[in-house]
Amino acid sequence: MHVRTVRSAVMIGVLTVGVGCVPPPRAATTLEQSNNVRDEATVDALFAPPSSESIPGDLRGEQIRLGYEIVVHTQEYGKPYVGNALNCANCHLDAGLNPNAASYVGISGLYPEYRARADRRMSLADRVNECFERSMNGKALPPDSSKLQAVVAYIDWLSQNVPRGSKISWRGIPRITSTRPPDLVNGKNVFAKKCVFCHGSDGQGTMAAPPVWGPKSYNIAAGMARVSVAASFIKANMPRGWGWSVTDDEAFDVAAYINSQPRPDFPDKVHDWPKGGKPADTPY
Repeated sequence: MHVRTVRSAVMIGVLTVGVGCVPPPRAATTLEQSNNVRDEATVDALFAPPSSESIPGDLRGEQIRLGYEIVVHTQEYGKPYVGNALNCANCHLDAGLNPNAASYVGISGLYPEYRARADRRMSLADRVNECFERSMNGKALPPDSSKLQAVVAYIDWLSQNVPRGSKISWRGIPRITSTRPPDLVNGKNVFAKKCVFCHGSDGQGTMAAPPVWGPKSYNIAAGMARVSVAASFIKANMPRGWGWSVTDDEAFDVAAYINSQPRPDFPDKVHDWPKGGKPADTPY
């Protein structure tokens, strides 16, 4: 299998930039040093991505590097399992290294995990496939797929310095709340002022950023289709490089405006949350 020869240099650059140039991670990301804490598995873990120098120079290393390529260049390396114009790294910023954008660091230790939406325990590979089916509006990779195994290997490698069972305080996205119902009119104005340059006036994306609605964006069953999730992501990370520059209310307004626009359906949504508990802002 061909993997671009420049990937190692690119990967090293991303690992360096991903840790050093992102907004500061949320507060509880350092290991608590306390004599009265007897069970270290209960403390907050350190956000400690491994050095690229720790990638082994064997077949395992090749697998890790392929996983990185699939995450960053999903359109190229994820075919034919992608159904839109997104890459995994559009949400998992900095190749999964950004602690404010659904980082992969430490995530391996959380699986297998019960997921209420599916009403079953899911492996990390299952969770990756959920993203392919929903966020990528594509289809699941076969369980024995070398590409699926490569993504899992990459996440495993990023998680190696985080003890299994420890608290991953940076998991997901820093959540925010709004003081009022979302204002779609203001959301449209915020989008025009702060989002159009990268995402285009029609939301269909540009060379700088992916589409945020329409047939080439995430479908209605993706996590980002929930206004609260999109608002939290926008607050912490958008405009790119200028995270934390909008108010919480503005983030909710623009998230609601974006998610009020048309996007692909997900027929299997009828099977979600079979025992109830569906979040109130789920759009179906």
